[in-house]
Amino acid sequence: MEIYSDLKNQESKEFEKLLDSQYSKVKIEEGKVISCTVVKITDKFVYLSKTGLKQEPVLDKNELKSIGMLDKIKEGGKISVLLERLEHPKTGEIVVSAEKALKLEGWNKILALYEKEEPVNGRIIRRCKGGAEVSINELNLIAFLPGSLISDTPLKNFDHLIGQDLTFAIAKLDTVRGNVVLSRKQIISSHKVEDKKKIIDAYEIGTIVEGTCKQLTSFGAFFRLSDSLDVLCHASELSFSHISHPDEVVSVGEVKKLKIIEKNMDKLQLGVSLKATMPNPFDEIDKYEVGKIYKSKISKITDFGFFADIDCVKGLTALCHQSELSYTKKNVSAKRMFSVGQEVSLKLIEVDKNQKRLAASYKACFENPYDSFQKKYKLDDIIEVKVVAKNEYSLFVKTDDLDLEILYH
Repeated sequence: MEIYSDLKNQESKEFEKLLDSQYSKVKIEEGKVISCTVVKITDKFVYLSKTGLKQEPVLDKNELKSIGMLDKIKEGGKISVLLERLEHPKTGEIVVSAEKALKLEGWNKILALYEKEEPVNGRIIRRCKGGAEVSINELNLIAFLPGSLISDTPLKNFDHLIGQDLTFAIAKLDTVRGNVVLSRKQIISSHKVEDKKKIIDAYEIGTIVEGTCKQLTSFGAFFRLSDSLDVLCHASELSFSHISHPDEVVSVGEVKKLKIIEKNMDKLQLGVSLKATMPNPFDEIDKYEVGKIYKSKISKITDFGFFADIDCVKGLTALCHQSELSYTKKNVSAKRMFSVGQEVSLKLIEVDKNQKRLAASYKACFENPYDSFQKKYKLDDIIEVKVVAKNEYSLFVKTDDLDLEILYH
C-alpha cells in the first residue's frame, strides 16, 4: 500500500513506467473494436481480459442478452467489444460495449456491400412515418424503407410483408448520421428485367405468335402475348392499306396472329407485324398495267389528294395526287369532291416495285376539256355561254357541254 500512498517515490515512478511501456506496445485506442477473453461470468456481469489494458473491462449481461449473445459466450472464449473509454471520468473504469461493436462491424460490412452493389436480407419489423423499419438480419442494423420503394407498383397496405424475410437493395448510406436506406422496388424491377430478357431471348424473328389487343393509340396497337409480354404493332404494320386509325383494323380484346419482325435486347422490346401474316397484294402487281383504267375504292382522303385501292383490292393502294384531280381547277379539294368508301375510276400512271408505290390519276379517265374544245370549235364560231363569274375587267363564261371556263375581257 505504501507504493500507492506515496506516488512520488521511486517505486511508484518505476511501476508507472512499466505500465506505460506495456500499454504502448499493444497500441490500444478508444473507438476501436478489440477482441477480449472472457475470464469470469457472474449473475450480473461478464469480466473480460485484454493484454495492454490497465484493468479488466466489465460487460452487463443484460446488454449481451438484448443482442442475443448471452448464450454464446463462455469462460475462456473470445468476444469483440468497442473500446469507448480507457478511463471513465468519474469511476475510472474501462468502458466497453459489445452491442456497439456489432453495429460497427455491421456498418463496415454494409459499406462493402454498398460499394459492390450487392443486396441484403432483412425483415420489415414495423411501420413508421414515410415507410417502414427493416431489421437487417446478419448485420444487426435497423434501416429505413421508404413507402415509394416498397414495390414497383403503388401499395396502399403492406402489412402482409411485415415479418417476412425479404431481399433489399441498398439505395443510400449516410455515413455521418449512420442511416441506411433500402429499396425492395429495385430488387423486384431487376428480377423482372432478367425475366424479360429470358422471355424475349426465346423468340426468333419470323415466328408467328398470337396476341390479344389490349390498347389502341394513334400510332399503333398494343398486344399481350401468352407469356404476358406486351408488344407494339406500329400503325404502318397493321395493314397494307393506308389507315387513319388502328381501330379500322383491330379492336380491343380481339385476338390476332402476329409475326415477330424485330428483337431489341437493349430496350427489351419485340416488334411485331399484323400485315406480315397476310398475303401481300403487291405480289400480284404484275397483272396491273400502267395506262389502264381500274375501278377503285377510296380508303383515305388527305389535304394533298386521296388514297384508293386499285381494282378494289384491299392493300393495293395508289395515291391520286391533288394535281391529278382536275384539268382546269387548281388547288382543288379532294375532301369536297369525294368521300371515303366511294368507288371511282382511276388510271394507273406509275408503278414503283422497289418502293411498292402506286400512283393513279382521276382526271386521266376523262378527255382533256381543252382538247375537246379545240375539236368541237374553231376560230370565229359563235357559241352560247353562261356567265359563271365576273370582276371589274372581265367575265368568266363556260359552255354547257364542257367544264371549261373562258375569259371574256
